[in-house]
Amino acid sequence: MHSNLGSKKSSFKISKWLWFISIGFLLALILYFFIPTPHTFSFCFIDQDRNQPITRTPIDITILNDRESPFKIKSDSIGCFSWRTPDDYIHFVIQSPYHKTDTIYRIASSKTNEHLKIKTDDYALMLHYYANGNVEDWKKRREELSKMISDDVTIFQVLPYGLGIEIYSKENFINVLTTPTQNLKNIEIIESIRSKGQITKLKFRVKS
Repeated sequence: MHSNLGSKKSSFKISKWLWFISIGFLLALILYFFIPTPHTFSFCFIDQDRNQPITRTPIDITILNDRESPFKIKSDSIGCFSWRTPDDYIHFVIQSPYHKTDTIYRIASSKTNEHLKIKTDDYALMLHYYANGNVEDWKKRREELSKMISDDVTIFQVLPYGLGIEIYSKENFINVLTTPTQNLKNIEIIESIRSKGQITKLKFRVKS
């Protein structure tokens, strides 16, 4: 009699533990499938032509997400950025005054850090060189600038200390850049837009 009672108690305990284990297993499955695991995406930007990290001018990054408004950040001092998200993908746009705009889409994988090679915007770099370099052949310089810049271009100089902007025509801008006294020294391109192989919009500032 006692043996049967003990056997029933033992079976009850085993059944109870199996029930708890089953419930725990089900909860673990629910947590795994219905609660997203955060992913960390890390990227470093490399200049494709020079094969060097892009550190001189930060890369502007716009994170795109279907459920939220775009989020804007910049690359750090070593040309990298990280983004932690519950999504299993990352979708972002990169912009830089001296590099071409690009849209990047990546899904989560075992690869935690990726080096992205970014194409150089040759026109923006040439403008920077013409404005800041020592070029002796001024006539040739004018001809090259005239080919690069559209006749219908819109050119803005962002003035310091919140003083607004100054607008240039194509001719005036080329005249200033090709004058030996060079009123526009240390020019820094903020934005350049091209169409049909020519610059149609240019925004710049002069570093003090």
